[in-house]
Amino acid sequence: MAGLKPIGLLLVAVTMALMASAAMAHKASDSFLYLNTGPTELRLDVALRDLALLVSLDRNGDRQVSGQELRQARPDITRVVEASLNLSNNSGDCSLAGQRWGISSHSDGTYAAARYRIHCPDGEPPTSLEYNLLFDRDGLHRGLVSLGTDDEPRLAVLSPEARVLDLSPAGAGSRFSVFTTFVYEGIVHLLIGLDHILFLLVLVIPASLGTREGRAGHGSGADFRARLLELAGIVTAFTVAHSVTLALAALDIVTLPIAWVETVIALSIAVAALNVAWPVLGRKTWKLAFGFGLVHGFGFASVLGDLTSGLSGLMVALAGFNIGVELGQLGLLVLGFPILYLLGRHRVYQRGLVPMTLLAVGAISLYWVVQRAPVL
Repeated sequence: MAGLKPIGLLLVAVTMALMASAAMAHKASDSFLYLNTGPTELRLDVALRDLALLVSLDRNGDRQVSGQELRQARPDITRVVEASLNLSNNSGDCSLAGQRWGISSHSDGTYAAARYRIHCPDGEPPTSLEYNLLFDRDGLHRGLVSLGTDDEPRLAVLSPEARVLDLSPAGAGSRFSVFTTFVYEGIVHLLIGLDHILFLLVLVIPASLGTREGRAGHGSGADFRARLLELAGIVTAFTVAHSVTLALAALDIVTLPIAWVETVIALSIAVAALNVAWPVLGRKTWKLAFGFGLVHGFGFASVLGDLTSGLSGLMVALAGFNIGVELGQLGLLVLGFPILYLLGRHRVYQRGLVPMTLLAVGAISLYWVVQRAPVL
């Protein structure tokens, strides 16, 4: 029994980690910055859920933000937003003159939107933008930038590690730099998406268990190759499916309400977990991966489509983001599957860790279903 203690500890650690992370599966925190040619104007959209971390919006405590509450909070919102922005050029800091203020709708909900006119001391356009909103509260927050130019809009991402953007024509990044930026963002998006990770986990578990015949000769080269082939089929099906819908959604060919997409993603995790224990949808996991992968693709596209709709650089960003998602996925599998394969030797994994993990994942995903389901 002493040899099983590490696995028992792993069981406890995994279960506690899953429970502790239950509240973390949500759309990443993003704001959207749109600058015109020059630039001479700036529009900034910030999600109300993010502003609620900085400003008191729900003044009556009913967990809803009314139009009146939003109007009352406008001075505080304006102060916080303007303090997070600094535009400048060689003559010094530029000023922002408010033009319009209101709300906008993105795929994940309501945003406060403000449009500003930019004035620099020498009358020339700014050459630098510094952005600091929410970075001290959320290290995963991103400012997603669309900068208009004479030939085509530029795309950029502002983060805690890259808070300053060069706005000058000389600072325009190449297509390769846009590509690599979105590769990185795709990796981050996958790694912080607990729902996508849990779905991948329950898809991989059957491959770690193998067949009865395989377990009887566990550790053989043929058994390991069979499991790798099964895993390859699952990953390929999931990749193809979510790549298709990611492209369709980001190109604005097919759009679905993000609230329902996120709800179905959560439901897919529960169904996949149930199917491991009771294969009501069949034992060919790759078919399940493909079917629900179509839905997960719309979830991956929720940010990219909001930023790049109609832009000529969309295909570069889309390709980079999709490759980033795949690299993040493959990295998790390279690190995780050998561990699951080795654990598959032990009865406590088959009879203890797997059922407990499926139960925890199922409970968490059903909680997300209730949490995310739109109120009709």
